[in-house]
Amino acid sequence: MKVKICGIMDVETALKAIESGADALGFVFADSKRKINSDQARKIIKVIPDEILKVGVFVNEDPDVIRKIVNEAGINVIQLHGDESPEYCSQYSVPVIKALSIESQEDLNQISQFSCDYYLLDSPKGKYRGGNGVTFDWNVLTGENLDGKKVILAGGLSIDNVEQAIEITAPYMVDVSSGVETDGKKDVNKIKIFINQAKKRSMHGIG
Repeated sequence: MKVKICGIMDVETALKAIESGADALGFVFADSKRKINSDQARKIIKVIPDEILKVGVFVNEDPDVIRKIVNEAGINVIQLHGDESPEYCSQYSVPVIKALSIESQEDLNQISQFSCDYYLLDSPKGKYRGGNGVTFDWNVLTGENLDGKKVILAGGLSIDNVEQAIEITAPYMVDVSSGVETDGKKDVNKIKIFINQAKKRSMHGIG
């Protein structure tokens, strides 16, 4: 099971997450309490191993701004977390994660409209487009044939529920942000426990 830790804001947390087994780190360039700029991201990314996915999170951003940040910061995957159209998502030279808000089984039909590299299934929008710490009904994914699409499960995951979430949905990757924080800051101990629990499922033949 692959794990993405989103909302990274400093080098120490990034390195601790990787040391604990994170496969991807998310950097938020949209309106969020975890928002950073390309300079801050670049300083973190330059010390991260090449094989780690460095994901830039954007919401309804101008494509030229995204390309500029990708080049400046060293982002190698783009996560589009707004109302971006299939055409908008297909214009980039790096892999794209399209985030979709899921409330019901019908919402899964959105996946077939896009031809992206990954699909991040998140809870319905709150104050921000992500990182609100709320889950959706994972059972809507059971029995769904997603044609081998790489699904990233997000929305309200934590050390208390990640094993159950993986058991129900069998995603390609799980994504966490607020679920590994204490008092609004990344907690490296929670990150380690979360990754261990997610990867433990892999040892049992899942993911």
